[in-house]
Amino acid sequence: MSKRMEQDLIGKKEIREDVYYGIHTVRAAENFAVSGQMVHPELIMALAAVKQAAAETNINLGLLDRQIGSAIFQAAAEVSEGKYADQFIVDAFQGGAGTSTNMNVNEVVANRAIEILGGNKGDYSLVHPLNHVNLNQSTNDVYPTALRIASIRLLVNLSEACAELQGSLQAKEAEFAGVLKIGRTEMQDALPVTLGQEFSAWAEAVARDRWRLYKVEERLRQINLGGTAVGTGLNARPEYTYSVVESLRALTGLGLARNENMIDGTQNADVFVEVSGLIKACAASLVKISSDLRLLSSGPAAGLGEIRLPVLQAGSSIMPGKVNPVLPEMVTQVSYQVMAGDLAITLAVQAGQLELNAFLPLVAANLLPALENLSRSVRLLAQRCISGIEAVPEKCLAHLNNSSSIIAVIAPHVGYDAVSTLACKALETGRPVKDIVLEAGLFTESELNHLLSPKEATRPGMARKEKNEYKMLPAPGR
Repeated sequence: MSKRMEQDLIGKKEIREDVYYGIHTVRAAENFAVSGQMVHPELIMALAAVKQAAAETNINLGLLDRQIGSAIFQAAAEVSEGKYADQFIVDAFQGGAGTSTNMNVNEVVANRAIEILGGNKGDYSLVHPLNHVNLNQSTNDVYPTALRIASIRLLVNLSEACAELQGSLQAKEAEFAGVLKIGRTEMQDALPVTLGQEFSAWAEAVARDRWRLYKVEERLRQINLGGTAVGTGLNARPEYTYSVVESLRALTGLGLARNENMIDGTQNADVFVEVSGLIKACAASLVKISSDLRLLSSGPAAGLGEIRLPVLQAGSSIMPGKVNPVLPEMVTQVSYQVMAGDLAITLAVQAGQLELNAFLPLVAANLLPALENLSRSVRLLAQRCISGIEAVPEKCLAHLNNSSSIIAVIAPHVGYDAVSTLACKALETGRPVKDIVLEAGLFTESELNHLLSPKEATRPGMARKEKNEYKMLPAPGR
């Protein structure tokens, strides 16, 4: 493999002739050979969009030769579309506040622009990574801006995924509206609910998550592009600072706005803690839902078995026929990872010092995968699990009839003491409460069936008798 020679302030280094990155990228790849986890592609594409906006602005202001600027714009546009992804080789965990990632992008864009102009890679007399591609920029305004753009794009996707999950849950809410079952509190029998009502509660939780994620995107729109190294804008022309934000807004289609206090935007990253916290809240909801799905589908013979999850794959290498709740388990694990990443993000943001936070790469390494993985998990849960859930009405009814808790439905009609006596008898004999109540002669079978119907047993207020009679009956034996 032929090589080219490049030089920086440290010295010379041979670089493979066929690659688009240069000496700064190679040194960073060697220094940070840690995890094998590369910088998230959404961040690379967002950085390339910033390079596009800068090139366009520099051309329009006469700060950059039009031919050179146009080649940079074209090269950056290609990278922003996801091309040359294999050329971004720096580990996600890196020192320098993201400088190595910025330089990786600068070098790839520069060498691709050189190609466009008919030159050979590494001939930086044609297009220079710093003098041309990075003109009027610093890592300290470019990187935070790109991180906000990448976060917005992934956040919108997660919000849309939550909307899909909400819709799936609401469809099941309607489908299971007439399936009466026993509710449970603290893992013990409680009052009756419908299966549809359980799904409705999950849908509401997801709806709140969706709304919170939708709203927090507004806080990410404030960017410090043009603030250069510390937010003062040194070495960036004032007209550039205003124009580049307008160009970036047009290129991305996002409602980006110039931060009124560039120094604040350069040193403070608290918005990422806010975003991460709301993602964590969404993850907490998903764990709750997944746990409930596993419980309700448990067994199926020796567990609750009140719902059937879709059969997706064999569940055991030793037990033929066993099927596991693999989708809820996967969602739970992804959610736990999101929660763990939230701590890393919090620590990274609080570790910022004076005019810069050097630990934004750690924020990016946790926040962007969390957004992406959670989005995929939510969609899979909606499409491959929720949409295929089936109720098991006979199991729901059996559990309900075998529980003494349903006696609370008739308590307002006969009094607390009377129903306590009946409940104790049911527990002692192991017979269904319904049989004990009918045997006591307090209600006809028609009346009792009416009181225990889904409509009456789960409505606010007292379950109504067929003729709305609320006469208090004497307790047995009185």
